[in-house]
Amino acid sequence: MLIIPAIDLKDGKCVRLRQGLMEDATVFSDDPVAMADQWVQQGARRLHLVDLNGAFEGEPVNAGVVQAIAQKYPDLPIQIGGGVRTLEVIQAYLDAGVDYVIIGTKAVKEPAFVKAACERFPGHIIVGIDAKNGLVATDGWAEVSEMQAVNCAKQFENDGVSAIVYTDISRDGMMQGVNIDATVALAEAISIPVIASGGVTNIDDVKQLMNVAACGISGAITGRAIYEGTLDLKTAQQWVDDHRS
Repeated sequence: MLIIPAIDLKDGKCVRLRQGLMEDATVFSDDPVAMADQWVQQGARRLHLVDLNGAFEGEPVNAGVVQAIAQKYPDLPIQIGGGVRTLEVIQAYLDAGVDYVIIGTKAVKEPAFVKAACERFPGHIIVGIDAKNGLVATDGWAEVSEMQAVNCAKQFENDGVSAIVYTDISRDGMMQGVNIDATVALAEAISIPVIASGGVTNIDDVKQLMNVAACGISGAITGRAIYEGTLDLKTAQQWVDDHRS
């Protein structure tokens, strides 16, 4: 299991939101590339980037920053989400050196797009499922649908996605711990890897996830906790490495 630092991009800066609210953003760095370097130095083996402006505007806004990070770390797996609505955007990100492109809102609203993306870019597509009370949320979490997250994940597994990033939006950025039960339920329902997101606060959350990692949880994205210091990235990844079965 990988501990994956999140670098959320808003107006060219590295920020964190609470429950996906753009008006509730904390700026942690004016230099996202330097922020990426900090996490790499602490042992990060993958980075999770999000174009927050893109998520709300429906097209990439911080692509230049994403490219700068990808070019500086050509051997480091990078996944990017936020504003991915066309195959051309996916192509541009892959050309820039990104390894995985995360489709979120578009995946729920136009499922056929996911299948087309998987066919054109096999092995490079991840779907991000954001859920509240088990129901899928879209449009930067502004809307909650009637679609069950588990059913959604099964559909995208059949389409050929490489993994699911599962975020419990009621806990994201709130430092309240991970929704273990919901994450495990999703992981057990499908055979592709699940990357947990939302609520990772401290080493205890990492340990709880590691205890159920065998269910199919391949990674845990963490943001506010590593920025505010309640979780030490290097220590957390070392603990996970030491406790692999």
